[in-house]
Amino acid sequence: MGRVSRQSPLLISCSILKPEIKALIEGKKIEAKAIFLNKHLHMDYQKLQNALKASLRKHSKKKPVVVYGDLCLGFNGEMNVLMADYDVVKVDALNCIDCLLGGCGKLLQMDPDHRFYYLTAGFLDFTEKLTLGLKEDTRRRFNMLKGIIVLDSLGDIDRHWDRIEQISDQTGLPVLEHCVVGLDGLKALIEAALKKGGHDPVA
Repeated sequence: MGRVSRQSPLLISCSILKPEIKALIEGKKIEAKAIFLNKHLHMDYQKLQNALKASLRKHSKKKPVVVYGDLCLGFNGEMNVLMADYDVVKVDALNCIDCLLGGCGKLLQMDPDHRFYYLTAGFLDFTEKLTLGLKEDTRRRFNMLKGIIVLDSLGDIDRHWDRIEQISDQTGLPVLEHCVVGLDGLKALIEAALKKGGHDPVA
């Protein structure tokens, strides 16, 4: 059995999902190892693509499973082209929020018109960088949205509430809903990708 842990499948993920994926691994809900790329790479498609390529080249022999969304490199299928180029499996999800909902486009079912901004514990740092600067400018950038929906995956979102309220004030978006989503959707999504990639996800 000792060889199993050394051969655990590798996940390459955005660090926005680091808290949740670490909880799944450390809680022995899935058998995997994970490396996390900087969440702020999302601000530049080319930098994110370069980082993904470098990581996929480095770990190619391990047949890693990628935990990124279809839209993370753009809206014209760029992510799926990259996955095909490197012959690797990616989770079936649009973005990190869709991952937490269980993927397979569930986010579009929940928000077909893209009217809401979603916050998770892992998304706070990224959002705070987006909202730096003058409040008027920030509110202008977010004024096409109706409000904020908070997704609580780890049951600890209350300790971040001051930061959430600050983001709400800066963007001018009210917090409309607090949804407890847990980890089951993400777990099932990763398990499906691991199986597709020929790995055994059961710890």
